[in-house]
Amino acid sequence: MKQFEMYELTIKGEEPQGSQALVDVTAEFTCGGQTTKVKGFYAGDGNYKVRFYPSLAGAYTYRVSGLMQAEGSLVCLPNEDKKAGIVRAEGTHFVYDGGEIFKPFGTTIYALSHQEEERIAQTMETLSTAPFNKVRHCVFPKHYDYNHNDPELYAFEKDADGKWDVNRPCFAFWEHLEKQIFTLADMGIQSDLILFHPYDKWGFSHMTMEENLIYLDYLLRRFAAIPQIWWSMANEYDLVMDRTMEDWYDIESFIVENDPYHHLLSNHNCFGFYDFSRENITHQCVQTILVQKAADWMKEFEKPLCYDECCYEGNLPLTWGNISGWEMANRFWMAVCQGAYATHGEVFLSDDEVLWWAKGGVLKGESPKRIAYLKEIVDAIPGAIEPWQEYHDFDIQAYMEKHHLESMEELQNSPLISRFMNPNEVDDIVSKMKDYNAFGHVGEDYYIGYYGRHCNGIAPWKLPEDHQYKIEIIDMWNMTRDVTMTGVSGRFDVKMPGKEGIAVLASRID
Repeated sequence: MKQFEMYELTIKGEEPQGSQALVDVTAEFTCGGQTTKVKGFYAGDGNYKVRFYPSLAGAYTYRVSGLMQAEGSLVCLPNEDKKAGIVRAEGTHFVYDGGEIFKPFGTTIYALSHQEEERIAQTMETLSTAPFNKVRHCVFPKHYDYNHNDPELYAFEKDADGKWDVNRPCFAFWEHLEKQIFTLADMGIQSDLILFHPYDKWGFSHMTMEENLIYLDYLLRRFAAIPQIWWSMANEYDLVMDRTMEDWYDIESFIVENDPYHHLLSNHNCFGFYDFSRENITHQCVQTILVQKAADWMKEFEKPLCYDECCYEGNLPLTWGNISGWEMANRFWMAVCQGAYATHGEVFLSDDEVLWWAKGGVLKGESPKRIAYLKEIVDAIPGAIEPWQEYHDFDIQAYMEKHHLESMEELQNSPLISRFMNPNEVDDIVSKMKDYNAFGHVGEDYYIGYYGRHCNGIAPWKLPEDHQYKIEIIDMWNMTRDVTMTGVSGRFDVKMPGKEGIAVLASRID
């Protein structure tokens, strides 16, 4: 075995009697006094498998019990790859088990594994040169506008009455799905795997809770040891009409109790956000265009924030699917410069109805190369970006000085504040006064400010006085960066080009 990589045992046996999903096969792996118990699964053709994710290097013993009996010893070699292993939430950011920070730049291909092989191969080829390191895709097929094809394989076989039998997995389907997961993983791409969704004509969204849990049990037995997976309970959970909030809480608990390795877990909304304060939820997965709220929500929940749907670049008649490439790139910059993360999507009308957001294929939009440019900049900055709260404080201070205000009480009672909202909401009004510029920092080494749709000719800055900084002007659309100042500190003005899509990057040089 190798640390932080999936290990698989295969044992031959007779076909199980009764459920093929809930077979009585368990294994215990022990290393240095630490024992991990996992469930095995039936993979068809008399093959029983146990998959294990070793988090420790060293000597292991294992014992398989139940329908199958086996035992032995293994050596797990240490893994020196800092990008190895499961991605975890750490504060408001993500980190591999190997220790490297993971900065997700996502895309959405809902029905990726439900396309014909030629289309899947084309999609994988496109992804191999795209900037995305996380893909949102579904277990179940999707039926929706521009997405009407029936897949060749389904998750379960049918019973004599033509109903899905969750106790009889379709092994060819699961092999096909995990093949896509493994292919993505080999390219360094995480699978944000969507477990349920409402866009369905086959009946999967109407399964009973008992059926849901049997399905999840088999999925977790089979996939939990794969490092490059996140669990997304649903796409637009609040549109799955057969499920109550208590059902979602039960699903959440079941996943946590049956995933020995505790992968990232969240839930995606249409209207109301899932409760991200819940202990089991590792990060915020949101559908909204409110990228200016990133710093607020990260502060509120103290968890990473992924804008996993902030509309799509395209030309559909649907409002969620016709923002420009500029606006898609703009929303990425707005989120990322506050320390949050964003997910791309693309929906251009096509006679063959092959739209990237559902079926993959090739990318046609203008935003991916701008997202790649942002990723290049962010990846070159050591550490994770945090919201630059001091910038907010500087705005307040500058306003108070300009208007000769000596206390926060005077600020709250000033005409500008009281005209627009309750004085108790000073933080919100200051945010609105800034009109959603996005500012972040990495310690005192890097500071970044993105001005979005503003066309500043001058931008006031305040940096630590005991360090020296280099100032670069970045044009996010034209993908240029120019050094305009060196050796600056404290308060100063940055001369700006007076156009949209401009960022300022300050890098410590002393």
